[in-house]
Amino acid sequence: MARILVTDPIAEDGLDILRREADVDVRLGLSGPPLVEAIGGYEGLVVRSETKVTAEILDAAHQLLVVGRAGVGVDNIDVEAATRRGVVVVYAPEANTVSAAEHTIALMLCLARQVPDAHASLRQGRWERSQFMGVELRGKTLGLLGLGRVGSEVARRARGLEMNVIAYDPGIGPDRFQMLGVGVASFEQVLRQSDFISLHAIVSAGSRHLLDEAEFAKMKPGARLINIARGSLVNEAALLKALENGTIAGAALDVFDPEPPAKDNPLLRHPKVIVTPHLGASTAEAQERVAVDVAEQVLAILRGEPAIYAINLPMVTGEVFKVIAPYLQAATQAGSLATQLASGQFESIEIEYLGELADLDVAPLKASVIKGLLAPISEENVTLVNASLIAEQRGLRITERKGHYDGIYKDLIRVHLTTSAGKTSVSATVAHDGPHIVEINDFWVDVSPGEGYLLLCENVDRPGMIGRIGTFLGGKDINISFMRVGREKVRGRALMVLGLDDDLDQETLAEIGRIPNIFSARTAKI
Repeated sequence: MARILVTDPIAEDGLDILRREADVDVRLGLSGPPLVEAIGGYEGLVVRSETKVTAEILDAAHQLLVVGRAGVGVDNIDVEAATRRGVVVVYAPEANTVSAAEHTIALMLCLARQVPDAHASLRQGRWERSQFMGVELRGKTLGLLGLGRVGSEVARRARGLEMNVIAYDPGIGPDRFQMLGVGVASFEQVLRQSDFISLHAIVSAGSRHLLDEAEFAKMKPGARLINIARGSLVNEAALLKALENGTIAGAALDVFDPEPPAKDNPLLRHPKVIVTPHLGASTAEAQERVAVDVAEQVLAILRGEPAIYAINLPMVTGEVFKVIAPYLQAATQAGSLATQLASGQFESIEIEYLGELADLDVAPLKASVIKGLLAPISEENVTLVNASLIAEQRGLRITERKGHYDGIYKDLIRVHLTTSAGKTSVSATVAHDGPHIVEINDFWVDVSPGEGYLLLCENVDRPGMIGRIGTFLGGKDINISFMRVGREKVRGRALMVLGLDDDLDQETLAEIGRIPNIFSARTAKI
């Protein structure tokens, strides 16, 4: 019988499931050197957020087959080290979905009816009915920034309250919006049209401070904000300013940046703000589901079966995986760049596998492309096991095509992304030094992704264009690490790809777009 070590508290229901098929040792608080010393005798390890599963621990775990994270993220686990050791990492991303959605609705109702202030007033012996005039939710517009698991559940409940729901999430297919009864909106439309705005987005390079002064200025007068996602999505100073000058009517915050917030954080005592201490997942039911979900997956791995939320589990033969492994990163980078360069709502995706890859099982490559497509806009961990499921849940239409390739590359992975705004295509291959992006929207380039940022300028191919861009960036003290050019024909349309040490703000990008003979300018990071 396998042995499983549990080092963080999980619900008893999860422990009961584990005990049906394994010997379970619960040693709470075991970490660091003592855990390194103890882990060698176990096939399974179950943790929450307290235990840090480091490379040192994994190297000492000679019999370990699986690490289970009883929660929705794996930041405390060195997944790369686990993969090197052949240890499968599983987690429970859906367990707190309902709890988080219900907390969102609870905060929205409290904002609408001033429940906390009215409660405190009456507790203090005052009867001040006229001070707490509220608003109804029926007929109001709820704008969701993110329509993933939690956002979808919020939408369902808001529709039950007879609210009009709109959402911005480019990585969701149109069928999914229709099924949920949610209107497709741009980011700016959500800001301008919503009476209530709820955040369900991830924090990425482009979404930290998703709401800043400019965004608050665009909001509908009297709008109210709810954030149970990530504290860093909101510039707290800008939020305070918007509350003080009456730009928005109120905010409900379950998350902060940093956490816990400083005791003198003015938002904690602001009369227009409702605060809770990161309670989105804090229900008995959510904690029970987390424990049950991860326990079932840990046992599945120990039985030699697939687990639907295994982050790093390849499901092809070792021989095939060895051949395609170098292309996984190329596939992810092609998908990521396609998403960053596209605008509008996802409609369909076509993946082409050209060359010798066409003769292999390409399921891991499909998973890698989907992971890349969603990475800039979603925090879902896409794996070979769950890629098709996640694509289906998001209503993404994906087709695959295999074929021969007679070009200069032995193999090519090509991603075609069609959105409401048009088509974007990115091709990638693998060279001796790793993955390369070799085609962007029919322009042949050769970009070896690395540290830093990309600036992509579509322009007229004429003398002096490269110099203009270089001079402009030099005047902004922005260093260029490399430059590549692809063109249709001499003095036709061209694409410049420049590697930058620093990202560009929107104002600088707009200035580049106004340079004569520049058609478009976009930035990306891969």
